[in-house]
Amino acid sequence: MNVAAAVLAVALVAAATVWGVSPYLTAVGLIALGLVPFFASFERQGPAAREVVLLAVLVALAVASRAVFALVPHFKPMAAIVMIAGIALGSRRGFFVGALAALASGFLFGQGPWTPWQMLAFGAAGLTAGALAARGLIPRDQLSLPRRIALAAGGFLFVVLVLGPILDTSSLMLMMAKITPASAVAIYLAGLPVNLIHGAATALTLFFAANPLLNQLARVRRKYGLRALPGPARSDGPVSD
Repeated sequence: MNVAAAVLAVALVAAATVWGVSPYLTAVGLIALGLVPFFASFERQGPAAREVVLLAVLVALAVASRAVFALVPHFKPMAAIVMIAGIALGSRRGFFVGALAALASGFLFGQGPWTPWQMLAFGAAGLTAGALAARGLIPRDQLSLPRRIALAAGGFLFVVLVLGPILDTSSLMLMMAKITPASAVAIYLAGLPVNLIHGAATALTLFFAANPLLNQLARVRRKYGLRALPGPARSDGPVSD
């Protein structure tokens, strides 16, 4: 699947260059090709019903966290919930929760050509958090105070430096008929205050909610025999993702 997606991506870029397809449509196509392997690999695993239910609950919680603060401009805790899902359940499931939460929240806040970018951005949050947990850099439960502070700071930086700029790139390609260095700088600078607020929401949510949610998810894994991911954890043995 990854090889086929790479071949299709090269073909898409080549066709866009020859036929003059807009860079925005090209980028959306590339993002779609990037999402397909994750969903296909998840489907091949044949997850148990209890795992599907758990993932659905986490997606609903992520969407609800965004809806609750809808009246507060740019204050969205959704990325933090997605990161917690990635830490507890792994990078693949974290990506799935993030991408699906972005898609589902779009039915509340509006779907559009920006939706694939949101799926990619929030999916990347779960993917990154899960990868760090798998390497033992983030414990899966019972985070100490210094770890909670580090996690909150890391979440803030990820939103400001990665997730936010991905969404800003969507705005750049959607709003600008011709992309120039000046227009790119203007869009990214305009998005910085938004990303700072979004990052602050993520940091606060991680600091206060990470331990309760991670501890609860650890208990759910033990109770229902759900597999943990590679990497050290106090309560679960390492099992393949």
